[in-house]
Amino acid sequence: MSSELVTYELEGNIAIIGLNRANKRNALNDDVLRALGEAVARAGDDADAGVIFGHGPNFSAGLDLAQLAERLRPDAPTVRKRKRYIWHTTFDLIARGTIPFVTALHGATIGGGLELAAAAHIRVADETTIFGLPEGQRGIFVGGGGSVRIQRIIGYSTMADLMLTGRMLTAEEAREVRLVQYVVDAGGALEKAKSLASKIAQNTPQTNWQITNVLPRMNDLSHDDGLFMEYLNTAMVRPPETVERLREFLEKRTKPAGRG
Repeated sequence: MSSELVTYELEGNIAIIGLNRANKRNALNDDVLRALGEAVARAGDDADAGVIFGHGPNFSAGLDLAQLAERLRPDAPTVRKRKRYIWHTTFDLIARGTIPFVTALHGATIGGGLELAAAAHIRVADETTIFGLPEGQRGIFVGGGGSVRIQRIIGYSTMADLMLTGRMLTAEEAREVRLVQYVVDAGGALEKAKSLASKIAQNTPQTNWQITNVLPRMNDLSHDDGLFMEYLNTAMVRPPETVERLREFLEKRTKPAGRG
């Protein structure tokens, strides 16, 4: 599958999804988000893990401001409600869908592009990546779930600083505030992301689903309710694959050492 706006490939059991508006710095508009959502949904059926990256020199410079300006014209037609929330529904498919996602970041990862990156479970940045939330300087507010996801990752104070001042973070600064987990040499983010996705795909689907869907919801609960949800998930019936993996691990641990 390959569209004008989003590319899709399968490498074994890994789905590789690419933003494909390099001439527009991979700016996000309704058509891109729709294509991205379709690709993410397909990945949930085809693959055990996914990678999202950007074609060209940038991951994504965020919201397509030309489209926004057109919508804000006094004589512009009213936007249908379902279109207003396409950012939330698309990014929720990534954050709380059926498989884990890794984002490979480089160049501009700004505004809506950063909100997209934050929807993934693991973020890899190469040393060319810059991060920012310049909405405050443009007279707008975050609208792709960043007020929830990014704030939970880096905290209110850091997010407020980025939004109020327009400050940009380097890849290393982003790692310091836990915005990314890995920083690699220029040009190396995609291969690192694929390597991580391949490792993640070796886990059982049930475990990956619990980590990406149950664990973040537990963060919203009280202490007692969180422990209760943990108990419920621990008590779930395990698939046969889990039992087999435990048996293999124990046999390796108890196997007598060979003579050197």
